Amino acid sequence: MAVPSATLATLLLAALAGGCELGERDLPYGNAPSAQRIAGQRLLAHYQCGSCHAIPDVPIAQGAAGPPLTAFGRRSYIAGRVPNRPDTLANWIVAPASLVPGTVMPAMGVSAADARDMAAYLLALE
Repeated sequence: MAVPSATLATLLLAALAGGCELGERDLPYGNAPSAQRIAGQRLLAHYQCGSCHAIPDVPIAQGAAGPPLTAFGRRSYIAGRVPNRPDTLANWIVAPASLVPGTVMPAMGVSAADARDMAAYLLALE
């Protein structure tokens, strides 16, 4: 039995939407272990990210020089240019200019392991 072209188009769009960024985000983004997110929250304070950014539930993180990081896990892009994924965010935290040359975000000497924890916390913010 032939499938009407309108039905086929609807099925194709549904299949494509199922693989889009929002669907993929559900697995790695929100499922980081609680201990990793808590470590990331602590590290954001340790590296003084709040000097430039307002960050929910991070002590003294009320900076206004950079954008607020509220609901960061819902953002599609980092710095308006780079897809917001765990690996990319961790790379951004370690070496922002490697992803966006000329960015005003400084490299703060964050290790790759610390950056993964910090990314886990930020990506859990909804």
